[in-house]
Amino acid sequence: MPDTQNWWSTIAPAAPEMYLATVICVILLIDVFAGGSRRPRLTGTLTLIALAVGAWVTLEYGSVGGRTPLFGGLYIADPLALVLKLSALLYVAVALLYSRPALARRGTGGEYHVLALTALLGIYVLASAGNLLSLYIGVELLALSLYAMIAFDRESPVSAEAAMKYFVLGSIASGMLLYGISLVYGLTGTLALDEVALRLTAEPSLGMVAGVAFVVVAIAFKFGAVPFHMWVPDVYHGAPTTVTLFLSTAPKFAYFALAYRLLSQGLDGISPTWTQMLAIIGVLSLIVGNVFAIAQANLKRMLAYSAIANVGFILLGFTTGTAAGYSAALYYTIVYVLATLGAFGVILLASRRGFEADELEDYKGLQARDPMLALWMMMMMFSTAGVPPFVGFWAKLAIFEALWQVGAVWLIVIGALAAVVGAFYYIRVVKLMYFDDAPSAPRGEASGALRLVLGVNALATLALGVVPASLFDLCKAVLG
Repeated sequence: MPDTQNWWSTIAPAAPEMYLATVICVILLIDVFAGGSRRPRLTGTLTLIALAVGAWVTLEYGSVGGRTPLFGGLYIADPLALVLKLSALLYVAVALLYSRPALARRGTGGEYHVLALTALLGIYVLASAGNLLSLYIGVELLALSLYAMIAFDRESPVSAEAAMKYFVLGSIASGMLLYGISLVYGLTGTLALDEVALRLTAEPSLGMVAGVAFVVVAIAFKFGAVPFHMWVPDVYHGAPTTVTLFLSTAPKFAYFALAYRLLSQGLDGISPTWTQMLAIIGVLSLIVGNVFAIAQANLKRMLAYSAIANVGFILLGFTTGTAAGYSAALYYTIVYVLATLGAFGVILLASRRGFEADELEDYKGLQARDPMLALWMMMMMFSTAGVPPFVGFWAKLAIFEALWQVGAVWLIVIGALAAVVGAFYYIRVVKLMYFDDAPSAPRGEASGALRLVLGVNALATLALGVVPASLFDLCKAVLG
């Protein structure tokens, strides 16, 4: 018995991943054998219950006092991993809730929920990766799940085209990441991120610079940053809205983990090399994302270019190379994903059978047809635009403060100008909803319960803006 207890204590922090892997297998079997019309609703309900239990398992076993390595350093349990896992799990659960009406209209959804859980497992693996090998496994587990989700609507040629674009470009990004990892491994002789950091203390060689460049390109691809953003608008527009909602939210935590574990932990000793690269990519993302978003007539494409611009802010946090910058980037990621979750939730809840509310024209006069939905959408747009007192304002301010501390005034100026430009197309949505005449568009079919969840989502952007210190202090604590 004592031996059994000792064995369990050594692997207990990895219980959330083991639980998720087991749940995926169980729900997949239930979905296969529970035929009939009850299947999608049954699988969806079981998935939400599994996520609720998963939150308890993550809190119970993932809460550790400090940095705890497992499995020879392949797995790291620390406060950052716990925050990323719980945030991803919460947003996945809400995304699945918003998706229920759309999946019910299609009469499918079992495979969607299994793929969502598999993607969540990939996020968990990335959040706790302590080795270049486990890092790559997490990236691929997440990527393969997203490829299948984007091609979820097999009858739509647009979805198939979007899936092929994402698959091809995602495969290129994975190849670049693997090549960059191989160069780092070849020049340091180790796959452990802690060991890599110890051996990179001198001026990097030309080979190491090349390896870092490939790694940065791969991270930019995954985030959808310029000039590796080509897939973002087409995939956001072409994929079913349920998939776009998922793609635009929870995976951002995985890519934050990828950037943080690989750059700020493994390659911290040569940070001047990659911070300069990220500064250029971040500035280009801010400019291109905001300028192209203005010209969009489709709301999903507008939010896609908005995602590119907001990724630019996240990368600017990393360019500081400081704990304050990483904390600001994490804070910005959580805040941005919260508002994006609500915005795509509005699109789903405003839609109905035979009508998908994804064009800007569809939101003309929404306040007259559905005042509550218009109010929630306005709050999401104001938060993402950075209008006080919504939390998006404090997120941008945290990035600027971190840049100010390292003297990067030119990045602050560019970021502030980009934020002003971005405010235009967010406020345009509000103008369409409140000041334009209402067309004869149908009202969404969403239930009152889902509207309540969306209301809580929207009010969270305001509440976290009224008391911003709570969330920001948490981000500083886990990255301090």
